[in-house]
Amino acid sequence: MKSVKAAKRLSAFVRYFVLVVILLMLLFPLYWVVLTSFKTNMEAYAYPPTFIAENPTVQAYISLFTENAEFFVYYKNNLIVSGATAILTTLLAVLGGYVLSRFHYKWNSLVAAILYASQMFPVVSRMISLYGLMGKVHLLNTRTGLTLALLGAMVPFTTMLMSSFFDSIPRDIEEAAIIDGCTRPQVLSRVVLPLVKPGLLSVGIYSFLMTWDDYLHCATLIQSDELRTLSTGIALRYLGELSYDWSLVNTISVVAMLPMILLFFFFQKYMVKGLVAGAVKG
Repeated sequence: MKSVKAAKRLSAFVRYFVLVVILLMLLFPLYWVVLTSFKTNMEAYAYPPTFIAENPTVQAYISLFTENAEFFVYYKNNLIVSGATAILTTLLAVLGGYVLSRFHYKWNSLVAAILYASQMFPVVSRMISLYGLMGKVHLLNTRTGLTLALLGAMVPFTTMLMSSFFDSIPRDIEEAAIIDGCTRPQVLSRVVLPLVKPGLLSVGIYSFLMTWDDYLHCATLIQSDELRTLSTGIALRYLGELSYDWSLVNTISVVAMLPMILLFFFFQKYMVKGLVAGAVKG
């Protein structure tokens, strides 16, 4: 009996130890970015590296807010593009997901297969055709073109995700609403959507997070510096060919992460609830 209890305790200890090690490995890059932002650039280059800043300084933060106005242009562009993409993606995912969930035609399986298949190809494989298409419709080097490109990347997966949320809602509720005199749009807006709020938040936050750090689309479709988003702007302006101001670069990274951290802090429980609800079909 004692040996069984000892084995269980050892097993639990090993599991928790492995989890702690994995957690530390995941958090260490974040710690290093924050730490480097408080170092001088000379200390950031020091070898062996220091794991605690010897002479902490906020000079990089002061420099960012007083001498690097371009960063806030990139920040504004990021907010505009990511926000617009998240809103439009959620709207299209709701409409597409509802159709796939509630209206069954002979080509539903084909549409679902196409949406799933679109996720199998890497983003870089469609950049050449996307560049040519945007050029033909005169949307190169515009925030509108970048938003539409990101929208096309987000819609297939989010549509299938929203479809799973709608599948978890009993049809009887909608039928009762129709009998009471509601039209199909009223059923969707007044009855169904309030029941899938976690799904709406999950889709919106997922789209925002995925587009916030996008590099490839912006690097391909945007040439003007004043239209670049954070990832591309930082890479092209603050990362030099021969030397980097690592303190400033990491300070920029810390400030750029703040919206994501706040988003997770305030909406984490809704995202988890939404993903779990979407995984269960009624």
